[in-house]
Amino acid sequence: MLSPIGVWLTFVLIVSSTPLHTEQDPKILVMAHRGGLGLWPENTIYGYREALRAGVDVLEIDVWRTSDDVIVVNHDRTVDRTTDGSGPVRAATLSELKALDAGYRWSIEGSFPYRGQGHVIPTLAEVLTEFPEARFNIDLKENSDTLINGVCDLITKHGAQNRVMIASFHQSALVQFRDHCPGVATSAGRSEIIRFLFLSKLGLGGIYQPNFQAFQVPVRVSFLTVVSPSFVRAAHDAGVEVHPWTVNDPEEMKRLIDMGVDGIITDYPDRLSEILGH
Repeated sequence: MLSPIGVWLTFVLIVSSTPLHTEQDPKILVMAHRGGLGLWPENTIYGYREALRAGVDVLEIDVWRTSDDVIVVNHDRTVDRTTDGSGPVRAATLSELKALDAGYRWSIEGSFPYRGQGHVIPTLAEVLTEFPEARFNIDLKENSDTLINGVCDLITKHGAQNRVMIASFHQSALVQFRDHCPGVATSAGRSEIIRFLFLSKLGLGGIYQPNFQAFQVPVRVSFLTVVSPSFVRAAHDAGVEVHPWTVNDPEEMKRLIDMGVDGIITDYPDRLSEILGH
């Protein structure tokens, strides 16, 4: 989630080669990235349903506003990559988005098995209604009052406060969300990750008082390691979980499990479930 090289260099300072433990932790969360985009059309009701049937613990989803201020689930800024339409989500009305085929671009071995099957871009309200007991990791793709407050209101309306975690690339969006929705868990923002890492390097991690519940970070960026045994240790000492993304290689999954991470975000939740023996 952090791109400047100078920021990533801070991660290198805490790299360690000693695993936290060697036994698989049955409590590790299987977190389906966009519902498991490697297995079925991403961010669709169909994909979420299949993921939950397969035993996924958490559905990772992304939200935007439409031009008529309805909160919808879509990863990209535009609909071009996943549907038969084009253009920004923010420029379309809900009815215009609903006319698109959300399974149109999903392909396996040159075939397009989900085209014309009725898969559409869902609203957040529809997702929360359809899956009243599911756990969600919701990524705020915009930094806007309407989106932030609207997501909070929908979570509250559906009684989902205890089964949702909020993430965002926008630090200010996280700050505002926490103020508006204090009962809902959030992941760390950019500046919070940097602050924590510097304090940990100085041996002052114990004085850090996090107002978030998880670090959701990539395993590495280029040649720089991000998630290491010592990073996981420091996070746990601060009472914060570690959820690396996006991990699709089974051997990498096993390595992270040995480090003691709390959840793994993956496009292929079936691979992680098999490793964990689910």
